Amino acid sequence: MATASSIAASIASKTKTKKKHFVAQKVKLFRASDPLLSVLMWGVNHSINELSHIQIPIMLMPDDFKAYSKIKVDNHLFNKENMPSHFKFKEYCPLVFRNLRERFGIDDQEFSNSLTRSAPLNSEAQGRSGARFHTSYDKRYVIKTISSEDVAEMHNILKKYHQFIVECHGNTLLPQFLGMYRLTVDGDATYMIVTRNVFSHRLSVYKKYDLKGSTVAREASDKEKQPPQPEDVPPRAKSGNVQQRLQTLRIATRFYCAMKHVRDAKELPTYKDNDFINDGQKIHIDGENKKMFLEKLRKDVEFLAQLKLMDYSLLVGIHDVERAEQEEVESEDNEPEEEGESDGGGIGTPPDSPSNTLDSTKPLSPGEFDPTIDVYAIKSHDGASRKEVYFMAIIDILQHYDAKKKAAHAAKTVKHGAGAEISTVNPEQYSKRFYDFITTILS
Repeated sequence: MATASSIAASIASKTKTKKKHFVAQKVKLFRASDPLLSVLMWGVNHSINELSHIQIPIMLMPDDFKAYSKIKVDNHLFNKENMPSHFKFKEYCPLVFRNLRERFGIDDQEFSNSLTRSAPLNSEAQGRSGARFHTSYDKRYVIKTISSEDVAEMHNILKKYHQFIVECHGNTLLPQFLGMYRLTVDGDATYMIVTRNVFSHRLSVYKKYDLKGSTVAREASDKEKQPPQPEDVPPRAKSGNVQQRLQTLRIATRFYCAMKHVRDAKELPTYKDNDFINDGQKIHIDGENKKMFLEKLRKDVEFLAQLKLMDYSLLVGIHDVERAEQEEVESEDNEPEEEGESDGGGIGTPPDSPSNTLDSTKPLSPGEFDPTIDVYAIKSHDGASRKEVYFMAIIDILQHYDAKKKAAHAAKTVKHGAGAEISTVNPEQYSKRFYDFITTILS
């Protein structure tokens, strides 16, 4: 039996870097338009394969929270059309994140499949300091670029975060951190972190809010609210026989469906606290769900305050069941019937992946969800005016209350007055105000 020290040594030697020279061999191809994403897909696949050969330790050791695995790849000839010839891939604390995935009920092989079967999808959303987002092709996971400072903060909190997840049995509104990586291509390092998607892989969100419990400068700008105008145009039907015109109609219909999906993604602005209040929005959940939700929220914000973390948000997504049903009916009505013809698959479905991996167990009715996958979802109560599903989770927790934030607090207090509800306050104040505000939006 391998000892904990031998496991740590095999995973995370801090002095050695593996080099691999690849020759022609039968391997998975990681095709992505962005070479960086191809490297991520390759790295996650490699990491999960390596971890599968390492015995799970009885308990994590202190060194596991400092460990890493690192690999340098040269002459990557078998997939040079999609992959850089030279790159480095580094995974931070692999045994810790494997343990976290297990505690969140995520199988390593399924995790790998979600991130490597097909290229992650680009998201229009941008986070702080220009952070970019992608979702896995099956929409189960979010991949976010982060800064080296975020990596350092993650290391600072990881041991206590893990302990908290153990104590609450993974039942939390906090982000589910599942893996953290550094990718180096052409000498440029990019840091990425993978979390579970707050929103559903199948229930579309028609409105989303980012709530902090602050009212100063907390509304979406006019620019954010304006949907972009699509520049693309569908193919026009040309003169010809009936079959040619039908084929053009089919292509145009698929074009409109694809463009609608793209526009929907772009047209969904992130509204904020004042927008939520001015919209008269409420979260209509029953007493039992409200009690459980607030209990989780209370424990989570107390934990964040203890770590001196602040400036986090509650991300809220709203799925309108009747609206989604109507859109599905309209989509089916617009789809032309095809007799005896098939083009081999739907838009965006990778040829080597199961098309209904997540929905294969049992069909779900409109507004229904699998709570083991959509872990942040709560249904509206029976007496609500609209049948809705809410997705609610805490995001952006890696902001430490440091000297920079203290200075920002002082400056905003001078500008807006001591009593103004500015977002930059100390962690204890922030957590209390945040919790109190969220209690007022539940109905």
